[in-house]
Order: sequence, then C-alpha cells, then structure tokens
Amino acid sequence: MTQGEVRIIGGQWKRSKLLLAKVEKLRPTPDRVRETLFNWLGQDLSGWHCADVFAGTGALGFEAASRGAASVVLCESHTACVEAMTKIQVKLGATQVRIQRGDGLALLRQMVPNSLDLILLDPPYDFPQYDKMLAAAQACSKPSGWVYLEAGKAWTENDLLALGWTLQRHLKAGAVHAHLLQRAA
Repeated sequence: MTQGEVRIIGGQWKRSKLLLAKVEKLRPTPDRVRETLFNWLGQDLSGWHCADVFAGTGALGFEAASRGAASVVLCESHTACVEAMTKIQVKLGATQVRIQRGDGLALLRQMVPNSLDLILLDPPYDFPQYDKMLAAAQACSKPSGWVYLEAGKAWTENDLLALGWTLQRHLKAGAVHAHLLQRAA
C-alpha cells in the first residue's frame, strides 16, 4: 500500500483501495480502529442510515456502506477531499452514498430528528465545538442509534453523561481515542 491510500476492511468492497486527497493534517482513521469499531457494531449494517459528518477520506462512511448501510451521507468541507471521495464513490458504484461539501455541524442540525442509526464523528482534534456537535448528533440519532466519536483525548463518562450520552466502549490506539456512544436513558 502506498502512503496516499487506505483499504476498506470488510464487507462487499473489502480490500478496495481508497486514494486519499493530498491535504495537510488529513488523518484517516487507522485500520485497527475501523476494524474494532465495526466489530463493536456488528459486521452487518443492512438497512442502517448513517452520516459521516467530518468525512475527510470517507473511510468510515465507505466502511458502513460496504457492510450494507441503506444510506450514508459523507460531509466534508475541504474541496480536495470531496473530489477524492466522489472518485471513490464512482469507482465502487456506491449508489447509497451521498457526498456533500459543507460544515459537519450544520449538516447535523439539518438532519431529520431521530433518523440516523449511526453517526460517525471524527472532527479535527482542535475542533472547538464538541459540545454543540454532540448535542446536534443527539437530535438526529435514533433512540437506539450509535455515535462513534474519535478524538485526541479520552472523554470521561461524566463529561459525556452531562451531554446526554453514555459511553459504551473506548479504545486508545496511538494518539486516537475511539468512543462508542448511545443516548443516555
């Protein structure tokens, strides 16, 4: 594998290469973390509605689509990333994937309430609005839905509970902290 690509880990497009845009500070979710996330969720996402709202490479969203998600919205603000994801979408024939250029937080605020089974949140680690992002995700997540939160720090159960979330799983891999969340009761 060359430096400018990642591979889909599982599903119908397993081993497909995703060529990456040449964008400074682009950090694809590591293979090990993606594999663990989809082990937590289960490999079959048939019928799920998903959003990858800080998509970057689109690796998380394409992984969900590869595992049968009925719809996946990939939202990214960087034009080069959007163009790279569009090429991947065409190459894979990923008709259930919709790519949107824009702000991830704004997209979450526009989503239909209680409509998403899985929301993938991997904003820049210095993102200043985690609290607003998690509040917006809560509004559009189904009551039984999942939120994947990737961050440069571990979020405590108390911090998450104050924002209406319960921590179901956590993994640290290098600088990455992967959190799997559900709505608090």
